[in-house]
Amino acid sequence: MKLILKWLLSAAALLAVAYLYSGVVVTSFTGALIAAAVLGALNIVLRPILVLLTLPVTLVTLGLFLFVVNALVFWAAASLVSGLNVSGFGAALIGSLIYSALQLAIDFVLERLLFNQ
Repeated sequence: MKLILKWLLSAAALLAVAYLYSGVVVTSFTGALIAAAVLGALNIVLRPILVLLTLPVTLVTLGLFLFVVNALVFWAAASLVSGLNVSGFGAALIGSLIYSALQLAIDFVLERLLFNQ
């Protein structure tokens, strides 16, 4: 139940990113659902590999390079899903920042208010 709810809210977060920032376009809610699933899979599989490979740069930049890694994963998801379009790397960076902030709010609401009673 929690996984399905988080998946639906992640898709809604992608729609919110597209509404808030014109560099990210989501064609439909179905496209957002597929993009949220692909983005979640890439965050599980690809992101840890990228973080490990870029560890020296991340240490030198005091962790700021992780924003670039998040943008690359967001951009990769957009290139894999036809329902999610990102206009460039800058749009992927801003879109991933907005999406991460919304995901943080979703996690807070799900953990603190709904499932911790």
